[in-house]
Amino acid sequence: MLLGTHTPKLDEKGRLILPAKFRDELGEGVVITRGQERCLYVFSSKEFASVHDKIRQAPVTNEEARRYLRVFLSGATDETPDKQGRVLLPQLLRDYANLSKELVIIGVGARAEIWDAQTWNDYLARNEDGFSSQAEEVIPGLF
Repeated sequence: MLLGTHTPKLDEKGRLILPAKFRDELGEGVVITRGQERCLYVFSSKEFASVHDKIRQAPVTNEEARRYLRVFLSGATDETPDKQGRVLLPQLLRDYANLSKELVIIGVGARAEIWDAQTWNDYLARNEDGFSSQAEEVIPGLF
């Protein structure tokens, strides 16, 4: 399970070092693609296959499903971390997420998310206050 907040830097070649705590799960290979709120989603290859299986069950006749699938998969790239745990973030994805040198990678259970550090801090500031009151509404029976 991917957990926690990490703050790597993007190097001049567009690579980042995956957090050491994530490498056991992601070291064999990752798929990086567009996520919601202008972040990037990082899945292990195995988890991405599972997500893809779920997505492709949506009916081809559903226009919203087609749009989602197109955007989600057209930006996807599969990468294998090098010996230092680095992966390349293609320019297309860096542009989508407005990534600068300062990054935040958060573990969200089955996936990680890559955020521009300022964008993440702004997002957290906007959403942190409502966090405690949302648990019952968003995930019934959690607490």
